[in-house]
Amino acid sequence: MLDNNYFIRYLPLLIQVGVGIALAAVMVTLSHLLGKHKWTPAKNSPYECGITPTGDAQGRFSVKFYMVAMLFILFDVEAVFLYPWAVIARKLGMFGFWEMLVYIGLVLVGFFYIWKKGMIDWNKPERNEA
Repeated sequence: MLDNNYFIRYLPLLIQVGVGIALAAVMVTLSHLLGKHKWTPAKNSPYECGITPTGDAQGRFSVKFYMVAMLFILFDVEAVFLYPWAVIARKLGMFGFWEMLVYIGLVLVGFFYIWKKGMIDWNKPERNEA
């Protein structure tokens, strides 16, 4: 039998979401209505700084920027797995401890690998393959 009070428990959540959406809508609407709409040549220029663009818009970036971003995500995910383990570490006992040591060891092997490859060494000159 379906309990009649089951969906009533979600009413505070629904009210909070509704208030949040209404507050965001009011702020955006008031900003649009009360804000200044004076257009200047600086605002209409292609860049905020007002400097005329020079060079090619299709310039190449070093792959190091993308590699560092991916490494950040990798080690950030590693840290996310450490938090739940730390919360229940006592319940897991020695098995959980050794399991996490293996996990941290694998992450450290990856870290030392990228360190030896020079991925996080910004002073190393890049090769120009032109």
